[in-house]
Order: sequence, then structure tokens, then C-alpha cells
Amino acid sequence: MIPIALCVVLLPLLGFLLAGTVGQKLDDRFSHLTTCSLMGISTLLAIYLFIQMGLQEKSLIIPLFTWIQVEFFEVSWGLQLDSLSLVMISVVTFVSFMVHIYSIGYMKGDPGVPRFMAYLSLFTFFMLSLVTAPNLLQLFFGWEGVGLCSYLLIGYWYDKETANAAAIKAFLVNRIGDMGFVLGLLTLFVTFGTLDFSTMFELMEIHQNDIFVFCGMPVHALTLASILLFIGAMGKSAQIGLHTWLPDAMEGPTPVSALIHAATMVTAGVFLVVRLSPLLEYAILARELITVVGAATAFIMATIACVQNDIKRIIAYSTCSQLGYMFMAAGLSGYSASMFHLTTHAFFKALLFLGAGSVIHAMSDEQNIQKMGGIWKYIPVTYVIMWIGSLALAGIPFFAGFYSKDIIIEIDWVSQLPGSKIAFVSAVISALLTAFYSWRLLLLTFHGVARADDAVMSHIHESPLSMLIPLFFLAIGSLFSGYIFYELFVGEYTNFWGSAIFVLPQDEVIKAAHDVERWVGWCPTFAALIGIGIAYIFYTYAEKWPGQLAHYFRKIYNFLYHKWYFDKLYDRLFVKPSLKLGEFLWKEGDQKAIDGLGPNGLAALSLASGGLLCRLQTGYVYHYAFAMVLGLVLMLGWYLWM
Repeated sequence: MIPIALCVVLLPLLGFLLAGTVGQKLDDRFSHLTTCSLMGISTLLAIYLFIQMGLQEKSLIIPLFTWIQVEFFEVSWGLQLDSLSLVMISVVTFVSFMVHIYSIGYMKGDPGVPRFMAYLSLFTFFMLSLVTAPNLLQLFFGWEGVGLCSYLLIGYWYDKETANAAAIKAFLVNRIGDMGFVLGLLTLFVTFGTLDFSTMFELMEIHQNDIFVFCGMPVHALTLASILLFIGAMGKSAQIGLHTWLPDAMEGPTPVSALIHAATMVTAGVFLVVRLSPLLEYAILARELITVVGAATAFIMATIACVQNDIKRIIAYSTCSQLGYMFMAAGLSGYSASMFHLTTHAFFKALLFLGAGSVIHAMSDEQNIQKMGGIWKYIPVTYVIMWIGSLALAGIPFFAGFYSKDIIIEIDWVSQLPGSKIAFVSAVISALLTAFYSWRLLLLTFHGVARADDAVMSHIHESPLSMLIPLFFLAIGSLFSGYIFYELFVGEYTNFWGSAIFVLPQDEVIKAAHDVERWVGWCPTFAALIGIGIAYIFYTYAEKWPGQLAHYFRKIYNFLYHKWYFDKLYDRLFVKPSLKLGEFLWKEGDQKAIDGLGPNGLAALSLASGGLLCRLQTGYVYHYAFAMVLGLVLMLGWYLWM
């Protein structure tokens, strides 16, 4: 298994090296063939590992070499293969493989195809390094790697100002979260003396009551570490407060949006929280915080998605909302339900993003759904694909999202943790809003009268096979993954997760969720049907109502349209003061103080003294004789005085 596991992780890195070096000198077909074939082999090997180890409930830690060794501090580089990492590598490689194939058609004609394909493969390598890490430091290596690659991919069109701004924003916002990650990592190292997962988890019960002095105050060490690490997860997984980078990331090419938002970077935070389940089980306050933040994110992001007009941004805000569901479940100790929703979400969200890319491709790069309409007959395959993805996202029986969203809402109801009932209400309302904005997108994009220009309508065409084939496979996952994996992931008697997920007996919610009242399980379905019904009324039978309601409730509409004013608030609180401080330090500190007293001051002093000395060089002999006599007198006077 060791060579196979190494190939899964290293083949995408090989694809990056080949496409980034040789591919730059050859045509695009070499980069396509190299990266896609290597990614395909990695995917097949990952699925093989899942079948041979995951389904057999086997786990394995493979130490490869000593990475860092300084006195008592030692970190090894290796691979941890358990049910949690095997699920992640299977999902990551499969979605990445689909995105690689899709990019062949979508990026056709772009001058930087080798660079783009190389970035995709490098991104996948870092994500695989993250999910197979046996210790926190190696996980942090992959964590920072996907952050770097997201910057490169979001800003891929570097000659586009908005893309550059979005890339920088994503990088900076993630650095805020990463500061929390680093502090949490250091807290755990001080507490346990190691960063190795297996060693830490074995010592968890012994250190469950440890106190850590933070900012001069004694606090519970495990709670402090959990909260700090969750701040890192908030940045990567775009939870409320650190979410502003994610919608702006839509400035990158659509395959990037699918890769980042479906199963890779944004799910890294969810994976981190689930991996640290033995830590979180002894940090109740941290789990309460995770639950509340997840519930707030699910609701707030859904409200914003209801009024957006950019097709990719609607799906992006939907991603933030669904990530809120995952954190909600993890905070209530439903870690397996969180991973279940992560898996199903990877299929239908990648499907929706790539389907949206197919629409944009057909509409000559138009992304505003208000300028579409009446195009379903021109792109019927994409139309069906978007329907499947929307049904799965809305949680309609018996699509993938129905099973995973249903179990999360049942966990919200049965959990006794403070805040669980708030999470339940938030989840049900968010389910209604999810169905509403999904059908708003479908109806405005594909139905009604055509609102695009005649020039655009005359060029509408279905996408090439290289773009449709990945959509077909993702559609299969969106249809059947929930049914197939339900019993394995969250079944009442499943033992699939083994030691990869730890839950204290009093926090066991998965089994309790199976005995919940029937009406609780059907709540998300009824909410989704209500949301679909409202969308149909608004955008089919009473098309004037949305505009009238937006006008009548203009303040609420503007509040939602401007994304709860998070960006403007941050601009006023942080961006503008930082710019003013930078300008002050530049003009007063750098130019006047440092340059004025330093290089520029010394240069001015040299010029002034040089000018004074030049005046002494008159060319008259008697002046020089007088100077010599004067110097002699001064020397004799000094000698006699001494």
C-alpha cells in the first residue's frame, strides 16, 4: 500500500513539474495529456485505497523521513491513511480529475494553458499533503500551499485588475485565519510537547484540565487551542467574519471556482475540525462557538444569495452556507454527518459550478442572470445538469443533498448542547432560502423570455464533450452518492470511521438522530418545497412581485444586496485606517525621518561641506601660505598648551 499511497500524493506534483517546465515549450496538448493522465491515475489509485482499506476499516501511518529534528523537537514527514483521510483523498482526486478534463474545453485558446494546468495539479498536491498529514506541522505545510495556489489561480488572469484584487484579498484574509492556526499549533505544542496527532490524542484525557496563561489570564488549554485552530478553519472555509474573500474569488476561471469551492480548499477547515475531534470533545465552549458560527453562516450567506445576480456568486454564497451546515454538525459532535455532507456537497457543488461555466461559455462570457432567460432549448444537456445539481443542493428526495442535510438537521434537534435549537431553526430556514435562490437561478437563467442581446443569442451553443463528460460523472454522484454512502457514513450501526473520529459517550448524537420524530426529518424537505413554490410564483406567474417587493422593502433589499455591508464595514474599520497609517509612515517616517536624516541627509551634508571646502580653493598662493602659517601656529599652540 505504501507505493500506491505515495503515487496518489506525488503524481499531481509530477504533473505540475512537467506542465510547468516542458509544457511551456510544447503545445497545450502535452500539458493537457500529462496533467489529466497523471491525475486520472492518482484518482484510480485513491479509489483503490478506499476500497481496500476504507471499506475494510483498516488504518496505517507511514513514516517516510525525519523532517525537522532540533534537540527534543522532532517532526517526521509521512502519510496517515485512515477512513477520514481516505474519504478526503478519494473526493479530492475525483473532483480535481473532473476539473482537469473540463479545463481542456473551457480554457481552449487561452495563452497560458500550461501554467493553468500546472497550477491545478500543484493545488491538488498540496491538498493531498494536507489530508494525509500525520501531524499538525505537515498539515500546516499543505494548508499554506493551498493558500498560495488559490492566490495563483484566482489571479490567473493577472492583467485583469479585479482578479488581482480578489487574489490579494483571498491571500490576506486567509493570513488572518492562519495567525489563529499558528497560535493554536503553538498552544498544543506547549501543552503536549508534540504535534503528532496519534501521540496528542493518546494524552488528551490526561491533559483535559490543563490551564494555559493567555494574555495574562488563566484559560482552559484545550479550549484555547480549539478556538484558535477554529479561527484558522474559519479563514479557509469562509465562515462569517472571514468569508469576504470567497465570493470575490469568482474572478478566477470557472474551473478554479469549482476546484476551490467544491472539495478542496474550502473543505480544509471542515477536515481540520473533524480531525481534531478528540480535542474538541474536551472543549465544550469551543464546540458551542463552532455551532453558533456555523448556524449564523448558513443563514446569513443564504439571505445574501437570494438577491445576487452573478450566477457564480450565487453559487459561491451557497457554498459558504453549506459549509455552515458542516460546521454546525461538527460543533454538535456529528463529525461523521459533517463529512457525509462534505462528500455529497463536493459532487453537486462542483456540478453546479461547472454547469454555470457551461452557461457562461454558451452566453459569450455573460454572468448576469438578469441578462439571460429562455436558453434551455439551446443547451439542453447543461439545463438538465443544472436541474440535477439544484435538486441535490435543495435537499429534494432522493438526491444526494437530501440524505446529508437531513441527518444534520436531525442532529440539531436531538443535541443537548446549548445553541443546538438555534442551529435547528437556522438550518430549516436556510433550507427554504437555498431552494428559493436555486430555483431563482434556474428560472431566470433558462426560462422566460430571452433578455440577452441578439448577437449573444445567435452564438448560443452547447459545450464540447470535454466539458460535458465531467458534468455527467458529477451528475451521477449528485444523484446516488447520498443513498450509497448513507449507511456507511452515518448509519446507526456503522463502524466505518473507527478511531479516526472520537466522540464521548454523552455526546453521541448520530444514533439518537435515527430515533427522532418523523416530522423533524421531513422539515428540510417541506421547507425546500415552500422555497421552490415561492420562486415559481415570483419568477413565472407574478414576475412583477420581486421588483415591487424590492422597492417596497428597499432598505432590507439593499442591506442584503450589499452583503450585510461586511466589505464596507471592513473597509472603514481596517482598510482606510491602514492606508492612512501607511501614507503617514511613508511621508513622515520614511521620507522625512529615515531618508531625511539618513541617505538624503548625509548627501546634503556632504554637498554643503564640499561647497565650503571649495571656497577655500581660491588659486592664490598667499592664501595657501596664510593657511599653512595659521595651521603651524595652531599646532604649536596646542603643543605648548598640552
